[in-house]
Amino acid sequence: MNIWHDFLYAPLLNVLIYLYNGIAGQNLGVAVIFLTIALRIALLPFTVASVRNEEVYEQMNKKVEVIKKAFKNDPVMQRQEIREFLRKNSIHPWAKAIVLGVQVLVLVLLYQVFLGGINYTKLTELYSWVVRPDFVNTGFLGFDIGERRSLLWPALVGIVLYFEIHFEQRKRKSTLLGSDIVYKYFFPFFSFLALYILPIAKSIFILTSLVFSITMGWTLRKIFHGREPAIN
Repeated sequence: MNIWHDFLYAPLLNVLIYLYNGIAGQNLGVAVIFLTIALRIALLPFTVASVRNEEVYEQMNKKVEVIKKAFKNDPVMQRQEIREFLRKNSIHPWAKAIVLGVQVLVLVLLYQVFLGGINYTKLTELYSWVVRPDFVNTGFLGFDIGERRSLLWPALVGIVLYFEIHFEQRKRKSTLLGSDIVYKYFFPFFSFLALYILPIAKSIFILTSLVFSITMGWTLRKIFHGREPAIN
């Protein structure tokens, strides 16, 4: 518990209040957005690796289709060649796992912060270089981000998730399974329900992270476009 509090919870709380006092202009919603962007910038090397992996996967799918056509009359050899090809070009999704893992950790910490730590009367754990604010303004665009049961912000997250999955699946329409179609609708809906019962700050965090991911993904794919990854 000391490790969780001293090295995770307290630093996050202090960084959030530091941003709140500074560039966020004493608006906690804006501070959460800046915190999310700073986190995603820190994770940028892993984001680049993750997008690069996606490009490799796309090229690998094309190669697999070539193998299938080349051995369409010999299913045994076809499976053998595909297995060998995938073995030589195996990709471990560690980069994406790290990005997702860190974001989940921050989500849990933010929940704890908004559960009690952000209350002005409990801001007793600030570092010496963080000024205790006169008040904590949790208002953001007409919403109290510490409140729950908001329809708008969870709905925005669900919509963005749906379209992100939709456009990703369009790239591999020929290989989609029934479970992929279910996932496209179920995951955004489940996310909406989960966020609906949580403070609005969670939705703002996830929405900002999604927008960052989509923007960086589009930019990096433009950079990687035409540079066919080296696969065996």
